[in-house]
Amino acid sequence: MSDKQSFPDPFDDQTSFPASAHGGPPGRTVAPLDDIDRAMLAELSADGRLAVRALAERLHISRTNAYARLERLMAEGVITGFGARIDPRRAGLGTSAYIMVTVEQTSWRTMATDLHEIPYVDHVTLVGGDFDILLLVRTPDNTTLRDVVLERLQALDGVRSTRTWLIFEELPGSVLA
Repeated sequence: MSDKQSFPDPFDDQTSFPASAHGGPPGRTVAPLDDIDRAMLAELSADGRLAVRALAERLHISRTNAYARLERLMAEGVITGFGARIDPRRAGLGTSAYIMVTVEQTSWRTMATDLHEIPYVDHVTLVGGDFDILLLVRTPDNTTLRDVVLERLQALDGVRSTRTWLIFEELPGSVLA
């Protein structure tokens, strides 16, 4: 098991802007996006390898404007990087599951680092409700999934219970559509 580190405080956001600086409401953490920004994000979500020239043409803006907007979206942390979307099944990870984890009240802050170190954990989310943490786990097979849940996850200090939901099929979505 690793040395425990505390989970970053979601209220300690260093990217906050004053309301008057960007015209947004008080407490908003980033500048508001306009229609061109949202269209740019949608285009880049569909094809992250799109050249800036082609992006500018699709959005009917100048290349200079496209470059400036892209730089701003990256500087503000709206765009956090570029990468490939991987089909888990074709990559040898044919078994996927959501795992709901209930933890002892005092351990949720230290658990995030430990969860990220477990092989095959694809996504960690702290949630409110009937359980405390939602994991997306992708493994090669059911035997490996069983080992992740029973041997690795339930062995962590602070885990009170887990509940596993197998994923039969996934459909792509878009937050920008």
